[in-house]
Amino acid sequence: MTGSVVVHSDPEVLAQAVAARLITRLIDAQAARGMASVVLTGGRVAAAVYAAVRDSPARDAIDWSRVDVWWGDERFLPTGDPERNETQARAALLDAVPLDPARVHPMPATDGPDGADPEAGAARYADLLARGGHPQNLPHFDVLLLGVGEDGHIASVFPEAPATHDRRTVTAVRGAPKPPPIRVTLTPSAVNTAEEVWLIAAGDGKASAVSMALHGAGPVQIPAAGARGVNRTLWLLDEAAAARLEPSYRSLLR
Repeated sequence: MTGSVVVHSDPEVLAQAVAARLITRLIDAQAARGMASVVLTGGRVAAAVYAAVRDSPARDAIDWSRVDVWWGDERFLPTGDPERNETQARAALLDAVPLDPARVHPMPATDGPDGADPEAGAARYADLLARGGHPQNLPHFDVLLLGVGEDGHIASVFPEAPATHDRRTVTAVRGAPKPPPIRVTLTPSAVNTAEEVWLIAAGDGKASAVSMALHGAGPVQIPAAGARGVNRTLWLLDEAAAARLEPSYRSLLR
């Protein structure tokens, strides 16, 4: 098994619990380092998490001016497109808290300086990450959030795709098996530099991928299986997503 498994009763409780964890994690990081860094993901559960953070009175315990915001992947679409993970996160949370705009780092869009060239956009984001001065040419990521697709993909790293082997920090994705086909994503090697990696999944459609990832699948077949935090890996699930785990996991349920 890779990581710890925490299961909540339903998607709403899951989102509330992840939001509470995230607030605490950012507060603790600021207490330890003076700042905090989070890598955001997309999807319905992620949007619910961000909204729960926004609506929590505890959010004001975070000094938002000292939070760095990054993204794990992005749909290569124009700025403001409703399908972009950035647009979702801004609507659910980011526009409601006093972030320093210089610390918010969206991935490239098709109306950005690189136009419709996702490879150039990926290289630009990699350069931005490298300015963090971390030994791996990446900033310090306190917590990196990942959704888990029904096929086991994380970020925009899909099963058997070239990105599963890419040793760069950021790569362009063409021909993604779900729309839109062109994306930009962190690679697994970048994901695995985060201090903590949280994999979040809800619904019975995710149960097979979760089970395979936790029961020994390889990271090329099921990219979620290879996601690991340096200090901690958390699988945060609802009961439906955990339904196919072996009985030995029952002792890990919370």
